[in-house]
Amino acid sequence: MKNAGTDSKYSRLDSFIENPRKAIWTLGLPVMMGMAVQTLYSIVDMFFVARISVNAIAALGFNLPLFWLAMGISFGLGTGVTAVIARFMGAKDHDSATNVAEHGILLGLLIGVLFSAIGLIFGEDILRILGTPAHVLPDSLAYFQVIASGFLFMITGIFLRSIFSGEGDTRTPVKIQITSTVLNIILDPILIFGFDMGIKGAAWATIISMLAGVILYSRVIFIKKSNLLQLNLAKFQFNPSFVKDIFRIGIPSSISMIIMSLGTALFNWILVHYSAAVVAGFQVATRLDQIFFLPIMAIASSLVTLVGMFYGAKRLDLIVQVIKDGLRYGITIGVGTGILFYIIAPYAFRIFTDDVVVNEVAVSIIRTFAPVYWLIAIGMTSGRALQGLGTGVPSMILTAIRVALVSGPLAYYFAVVLDKPYQWVWYASVVAIFVTAFTSILWLTHRIRKVRAEVETLAV
Repeated sequence: MKNAGTDSKYSRLDSFIENPRKAIWTLGLPVMMGMAVQTLYSIVDMFFVARISVNAIAALGFNLPLFWLAMGISFGLGTGVTAVIARFMGAKDHDSATNVAEHGILLGLLIGVLFSAIGLIFGEDILRILGTPAHVLPDSLAYFQVIASGFLFMITGIFLRSIFSGEGDTRTPVKIQITSTVLNIILDPILIFGFDMGIKGAAWATIISMLAGVILYSRVIFIKKSNLLQLNLAKFQFNPSFVKDIFRIGIPSSISMIIMSLGTALFNWILVHYSAAVVAGFQVATRLDQIFFLPIMAIASSLVTLVGMFYGAKRLDLIVQVIKDGLRYGITIGVGTGILFYIIAPYAFRIFTDDVVVNEVAVSIIRTFAPVYWLIAIGMTSGRALQGLGTGVPSMILTAIRVALVSGPLAYYFAVVLDKPYQWVWYASVVAIFVTAFTSILWLTHRIRKVRAEVETLAV
């Protein structure tokens, strides 16, 4: 790994300012590469879990809301850490950026311990509340008890990664992510089948790989000291204003993730109204969806850093340019991927299972959502740009509109009240996607106008 300490502290920022369009991909491509490996793991993981049983797939599905809840809160607050660090880097305030990073690490440790304790104590009760069927509960609980014990490593790793993102370094996290994910892929069959651990083996493989990631991050930051911000927790000084800034951006983003997790739990509860096989089909389909999200999430993640840095530097022209480029890239990718996935959907899921119902459900999901991928790209890109501009509230409200006000109630009404076929659950989400995309663009336009007024006031 390159020793960032030998570079100018702000050479990275200067290069982003010189070519913001290239900067999107400079930051985004390493993220996409890391997510590609993570998606490969997700596909391989599903492949091995599917070899256990259809119930094992469903058990994984009922765990996902809890897994994403923990990750969501962490990613939300991690986004706050990234945005605040990026803003200080843009303003060339290195000491403040370093102190924010130290706050981020300690927050990660605190939240990790809290989530592990809650998961281990109340895991079974939580799974029952989420509507896990009795015949699926043993597998669900076996998986969750292992995952909960490793929340500390997962959450701490997310906060460590957010520090590098705030610096504008997306390559180091990708190297670490690739290493830990490859380890996960190797361990899956060994623990699931070699040690006959079943679904618990998949959980242990995940936790061990997360621990490896934390160790590698710590080595770079505290032993090699090769990242840009030189942290020293022994000299940590608490600053409530930094915590306030992190929470101001991160809490709304975390609430957004919580809403999405609860929405996934609601969808599982609605879909089990049909059968466990429908829940399994829903989980299998998300593996193909993840491939679409690779470039979209990469672009959206790069916008948090770039918009944050340009906002700190008071460069409205660059903010507008990079947002327009991000939206254009996202829409193009959404249209192209949607066409491709619509065509290959009938053939894509046979690698996971030969269950006819599971495959039919997965194909119906992809063929319903593929035509609106470009709208999903608009919503995600706009929300991340708003976070870079120092506000997480719009993302929270947009998520609430999509999940709590539109798709959730509509899906319940169609499936439970009207007793429509399961395809109507997907239609409810499509309506929500249209509403969210339109609202997000309006909100982003309004926020940019406010930033323009701020910059013009400072100029005077």
